[in-house]
Amino acid sequence: MQLTAQHRVAILLHEGIRGDHGKTGLTFLRYSEATVVAVIDKQCAGESLAAFRGIHRNVPIVGDLAAALNYHPDVLLIGIAPSGGQLPPAWKQEIKQAVKAGLSVVNGLHTPIRSLFGNEDLILQSGQQLWDVREEPPELGISGGKARFLSCKRVLTVGTDFSIGKMSTSLELVKRTEQQGYRAKFLATGQGGKMISGDGIPLDAIRVDFAAGAVEKMVLEAGDHYDFLFVEGQGSLFHPGSTAVLPLLRGSQPTDLILVHRAGQTEIRNFPEIKIPPLVEAVKLYEMLASGVGAFGNIKVAGIALNTFHLDEESAKREIEKVSEQTGLPCNDLVRFPGENVFSALTE
Repeated sequence: MQLTAQHRVAILLHEGIRGDHGKTGLTFLRYSEATVVAVIDKQCAGESLAAFRGIHRNVPIVGDLAAALNYHPDVLLIGIAPSGGQLPPAWKQEIKQAVKAGLSVVNGLHTPIRSLFGNEDLILQSGQQLWDVREEPPELGISGGKARFLSCKRVLTVGTDFSIGKMSTSLELVKRTEQQGYRAKFLATGQGGKMISGDGIPLDAIRVDFAAGAVEKMVLEAGDHYDFLFVEGQGSLFHPGSTAVLPLLRGSQPTDLILVHRAGQTEIRNFPEIKIPPLVEAVKLYEMLASGVGAFGNIKVAGIALNTFHLDEESAKREIEKVSEQTGLPCNDLVRFPGENVFSALTE
């Protein structure tokens, strides 16, 4: 299912605007071409998206689905990404209400939409769709390291933690690359990226034996048609719950890495006992692994993408300069600033 400007989307985002689990919906708001008519978040009803998240899109925030229906959506997009991807029970009724009202539903959680209805007969209206984004694609095999033979640049975003901006960084780099006249494609590996691009794979829904193969298949299918492939990173080597990094490295055989980090963060969120190593060490670890997962080339981190959302502009610029001095690498916040130095490192 490809969401376009012809769709009228309401985003279910309860507790996601102020909280930590709204990245799917917020990134969709920032990058999708679809027409978003309402955001549903009972905590922030009546407030401004620009004030909370710096997203300059004139979309009302309402408290429940009933209020959102006044804006005549034809799609409900589930915009949260909670730990484990499970649907909070309190939201099930609103989603069922949306289906019964004739809305298509775009669901990035592990809970299938049809399972909410149990033994109830579910009859969809003409044109109504239920898209469970986290479904394993068919005909998968194991990786063979074939992507290393492609002539295109393959840029993988890697991170120091979950939910720090790997997808946003990849999307921003695609934009800049296309502006310079190159052929570039964003390769989605998570639910939010798939919702925006309409294609890709849900890596965390794929059996581990086939995870690297699924990445490889996606990269090979795109490789001959583009100068740059920007592969959306997932998870982090430093997070105890992350399994995605090695399949991404093996499957994409990257030519370059971009390390994404939240400015000032020193420990894994929700795991304060796990410390994030100094960025210089993080760079070395990612480079070592990237060079030893089938390619055995001299794979380097080309730059640092720094998430400075929580800082004022002057503090953000100081932090960017400090990280660049510490690592010897170009550093910038590509969502907030032009970031030509990071992009230029990929085209040298």
